Formats: sequence, C-alpha cells, structure tokens
Amino acid sequence: MSEKILIKGNEAIGAAMIAAGCKTFFAYPITPQSEVPEYLARELPKIGGTFLQAESEVAAINMLYGSAGTGTRVATSSSSPGVSLMQEGISYIAACELPCMIVNMMRGGPGLGSIQPSQTDYFQSTRGGGNGDYRTLTLAPASIQEMVELIHLGFELADQYRTPVILCGDGMLGQMMEPVEFKDIEAKEFDKSDWAATGTKGEREPHIINSLFLSPEELEAQNKKLIKKYADISANEKRAEVTDVEDADIVFTAFGTTSRICKSAGEILKEKGYKVGYVRPITLWPFPDNAYENINKDCKVILDVELNQGQMVDDVKLAVNGKLPVEFYGRQGGMIPTAEEIADVALKLLEA
Repeated sequence: MSEKILIKGNEAIGAAMIAAGCKTFFAYPITPQSEVPEYLARELPKIGGTFLQAESEVAAINMLYGSAGTGTRVATSSSSPGVSLMQEGISYIAACELPCMIVNMMRGGPGLGSIQPSQTDYFQSTRGGGNGDYRTLTLAPASIQEMVELIHLGFELADQYRTPVILCGDGMLGQMMEPVEFKDIEAKEFDKSDWAATGTKGEREPHIINSLFLSPEELEAQNKKLIKKYADISANEKRAEVTDVEDADIVFTAFGTTSRICKSAGEILKEKGYKVGYVRPITLWPFPDNAYENINKDCKVILDVELNQGQMVDDVKLAVNGKLPVEFYGRQGGMIPTAEEIADVALKLLEA
C-alpha cells in the first residue's frame, strides 16, 4: 500500500489524471482551479503526454473534442464561467459519443460572480447545459481522497459509455490540503478500434466523427440511441453514501463539501438526543433516487443543504415523492454555513 501524502486539492486532480492514464490536457486558467493546469503543464510532458494552454475555454473544449475523437484519454478543467463557455463543445462531444473528463471547481455566480466556493452549477451539469437532448454523467466528491478516486472512475465511465463525464468540486475542495493515498489502480483497456479516428492506413473505411444529421429520420435514430445509453447509465451508475436513515428523526442530504458540514451539524443534534441520518449523492446525474427509499417513515423532515438557491432540492423531492417533508437551506455568493448555523435551522424544524 502506498503512503499518504499531504497535497492540495487542485494538484491532486492533476496527479490523479496522470495516474488514470490521461495523455492530453487542454485548458485555460481561471480561479479557483488554476493550479490544475499549472501542475499538468509541469508534470504531463514528463510521461510523454501533451499539455496545451488554449487561448480560451471555447478553444480548449474543441481541442478536447478533437483529441477525444482519436480515442486518447483527454481532460480539461475550469471553473463556472469557463465551463459555461464550454457548453456548445460539450453538446458536440455528447452527440458524437466521445469519452472525456471535464473538471469544474465551482465558484459563485451568476456571471463572473466571485472566486469563492459554490455549488451553483448543479443545473448546468445535470441537465445538459448546451443545446439538444443529452445528459452528462456527473460526479461530486466530498474529500480530496474521494476526488482522486472519482477521477479514475470518471475516465473509466467515459470510456465505457463513450460520453463526457463531469466532476463537480468547488473552490474549497480545490484549495484545501488533505492527506491522500494514490493507490495503484490499473486502467482498463477499452476497444476503440471500431470508432476512433486514427487513420485508415488503407486497411479500412474511415471513421467519421460527426454530429450533423440533415435527415430528420437519421437524427431521431441517433437521439434514440443516446436515450438508450442514458437509460443504461441511470440503471447502473447511481451512487450515494447513506448512513443511519432507518430510524432517523431528521435526515440531512447534501453533496460535496457541504455534506461534511452537515455531518458536524448532525453531531450537535445527536448531543441533544436526536437521531440523525445522512444521504449524500455521489452521482448528481444519474441522481440516486433509490438512496431515499429506506428513510424512517416517521422521520420529521429531510433537510437539503446546498451552496446555492436550491438546485438539488427538486431532485430530492422527486425521489421522496411526497412521502416525507423536504426543506431547503442554502447560502449563496461564496458564503459557507457553519455547523452551528445548520444545526439551528434543523432544530427549528424538529421543534416546530
């Protein structure tokens, strides 16, 4: 077993990408994730990989599009306004069924907003922020260790389903330092010979990477193919951490770093004699609605806590399907709630 090392979140992303077999990386610097391209600019060429700083996020995502078309493991990273600029390219990549990894270290918005931590890109990531009917498999780590592991998983899922995968962290996760173990994980080999554009050498018909279908019948057929793939992802890839929900008086539900603050708030409630459960979605899409099935039917309330105005709460309510009350508490603009603040909100709901 390898030793743990103390490492900054953004640098851990770069190290995890290299460990997962990423060979090409294109990006444009933006706070609070600029250490990711800085790290890869230094380290990726050492293993024969290619780093290129694009002139913009629009250029970066289209470089990703081209590299992914060859079957190469490729990634980019950015933050909220930069990922907004990438949306057209992500739609193209999804339509062409190309695997790639996109990291979004979210910051406050809308617009340029701030450089402080936020979770305001939930809608953008889980609903498909570009045009057309498509979805992006979205992962949400709560620690740097989990982020490292989910980056490896993200590349595997991208190759397995031939789809872009988004990892949603936030400025807190990118800038903090934690001990991390980089485990020796062998990257799976996926056969890409039937679609990757690698040159024919005169031995086969060329593979065409294309998202333009002038025939409505052909476009509908392609959309139905995508719908089937998304149904398979939804059936097989839901992930969540579920703790102590069977007899809970209150259940906290949150994703990413906010879930850690909720656990501290839960300890305050436990000291007051309340039973506390937790549901932490790890995949934001597909949303793990099955994680809410075993919550105590006499639970007083499910409290959804997010660093936004309430984006995941709609999915929570759909998952619960009216069986239990769902309340929301959020902070915006980069403001981070304390455990005591969340506990006070929870106590008011429990004692109402």
